[in-house]
Amino acid sequence: MSAVYLQQLFPTILGLFTIGAIGSLIFRYDDEAAHAWSSIFSIVGSLSTLVFSLSLLMQGIGFSFAGYSTFPALTFSFTLDHLSVFFVFVISLIALAASVYGYGYAKQYIGKYNLGTLGFFYNSFILGMLLVVTSSNILFFLIAWEVMSVASYFLVIYERHEQANIKAGTLYFVMTHVGTAFITLAFLLMFKVTGSLDFGTIKLSLMTAPLWIQNMIFVLALIGFGTKAGIIPFHIWLPSAHPAAPSHVSALMSGVMIKTGIYMFIRIFFDLLGPAQVWWGVTILILGAISALLGVLYALSEHDLKRLLAYHSIENIGIIMLGLGSSLVFLSFGMKALALIGLIAALFHTMNHAVFKGLLFLGAGSVIHATHTRNIEKYGGLIRYMPQTAFLFLIGAMAISALPPLNGFASEWLTFQAMFSAVSSLGSTMGMIFVLAIGALAFTSGLAAACFVKAFGITFLARPRSDEAKHAHESSAPLLVGMYFLATLTLIFGVFAGKVTGILTVLAQALQNMGMSAETLNVLPSVSAVHLSNNFANMSLGLLFVGLVIALALIGIIVGLVTKNRKLRRDRTWDCGTELLPRMEITATGFSRSLIVIFKGLLRPTRQTHIEYHDAELRYFPKKSVVHLELKDIYLDNFYAPVQSFITRLSNQFKRIQSGNTNLYIVYMLITLIALLVILAH
Repeated sequence: MSAVYLQQLFPTILGLFTIGAIGSLIFRYDDEAAHAWSSIFSIVGSLSTLVFSLSLLMQGIGFSFAGYSTFPALTFSFTLDHLSVFFVFVISLIALAASVYGYGYAKQYIGKYNLGTLGFFYNSFILGMLLVVTSSNILFFLIAWEVMSVASYFLVIYERHEQANIKAGTLYFVMTHVGTAFITLAFLLMFKVTGSLDFGTIKLSLMTAPLWIQNMIFVLALIGFGTKAGIIPFHIWLPSAHPAAPSHVSALMSGVMIKTGIYMFIRIFFDLLGPAQVWWGVTILILGAISALLGVLYALSEHDLKRLLAYHSIENIGIIMLGLGSSLVFLSFGMKALALIGLIAALFHTMNHAVFKGLLFLGAGSVIHATHTRNIEKYGGLIRYMPQTAFLFLIGAMAISALPPLNGFASEWLTFQAMFSAVSSLGSTMGMIFVLAIGALAFTSGLAAACFVKAFGITFLARPRSDEAKHAHESSAPLLVGMYFLATLTLIFGVFAGKVTGILTVLAQALQNMGMSAETLNVLPSVSAVHLSNNFANMSLGLLFVGLVIALALIGIIVGLVTKNRKLRRDRTWDCGTELLPRMEITATGFSRSLIVIFKGLLRPTRQTHIEYHDAELRYFPKKSVVHLELKDIYLDNFYAPVQSFITRLSNQFKRIQSGNTNLYIVYMLITLIALLVILAH
């Protein structure tokens, strides 16, 4: 497709989601019509966006254009450069899978909740995300940011009969607007320095801004966009909000919405601000390591399947930040080739996490749809009733555990290479920081694998531990299609990692601070391999995949030959004379208890035991014992509680001037007016 045709196509794509949203409201009194209308436009819109962004990526082109506005400061202007197109591509991938899945999944709400409302906010949500990553005017960006945030808030509280969902939505609404306040301050500083609201003009002028201004913008943007990305300690909304939303919305929120924060990190730190400072990179590196490690530790202790996945989003955002932090540190030392590797690793993991996390949330949605509970302790044996869902969930679990040849391994491998390069090429102090970061990433990877052994084993293996699990059923066709689509992508992005990194190299080099020739990074997409020209490391997941297939085939042949003449005998498992019951299986609590005890100083678990006796008065012979194991939120106790206490005390001080006397209020206004006149006079 030509560039002119593609430029004309983009407004049409935005129009599809707009029509999908408005039409859903028009048909809101007919659930089935509203659902069909919403699904058709979200599927067609996502598919069109996917084709559109893929065409731009493959041709390596972009464009800018502006719409008409009656407000001088507000220009509806769009820029689709390499970075924007990449994020449009990632959004469209997950939106397409979620929309197909949602067509089957949302039917359960007919008669319970209004599907016209769901369709309106769902299409608005996708539209908002597309506008966020393509807008090139600050005011237009903030409007798009609000559209995305407000639409996602109403999706979080969609199942409004659940009080927990309302509470989660309120927390999300508050935190997202706290983040928006910091973002607005960062943009005001940019406007103050450059006198422009256009990102293109800001990019040309901000490079020469005083260093303290750039440092202020860095801090404000880190807090503002970090809140949306869910980095610790600004993440408290994420474990509550993502599980509360319908599962196909959870896939979008966890897979791509939090990545809009990552998009703005890259846009500001690599494209708008001046030369990177060492402390910027170190700060992001430390926050990334903490987020990755704490995220996976909290995930290990979770028994709510969707909250477990939400905590893993925090972990993976941490891994992405390790790549970004490495890149900024290299940039500050003028080592652009190594900075390129760190940035490519971050971009690659951004896309990979969107794919496998989307797959896992859709798989979790299928399990919850079939069992009507999110409690892992009530699952068990679901592989018998949901074999295809179990297989697809296993692929997602392997990908997030960074097992080759799937995509999660490829991007984590690149992140490791970037940090190992820092140890060998930077001084002892910086090298030690990177050694600690490498240790954190390695430990995180191991714990993630343990967590998904728990999640898959307790959910799908052994015997059903509840009536709900016994009556589970396989997912319907639309649900399976959405999951198969993402499962296929986890394999494609892993096996063809060399081709993907080739595209990402071109993309990363287009950023202002990264402009260079790839003289020390040699990407060989023709053989699906990535290697560094200094022979530091080599990888070919394509060859590894072929090797695995051959090895599995050989093992199958050998086992077949060895067992060919053996007679198969089936019998009951020896059970010491007692009946085998599901309660004899290891539980999720039992699986994770050892690790929680090891980290009890950090996680601070609380244990409550309730014992029921045969004779309540004598209390000698226990009839039933129930143990509740819970974790304290250390960031709530040590960060948010003191902040809340400070704000409360400050507010009480201000209450003293609130006397209810009208004459006194007029005096306040007069003093304020005089003060403003004095300030303006100077």
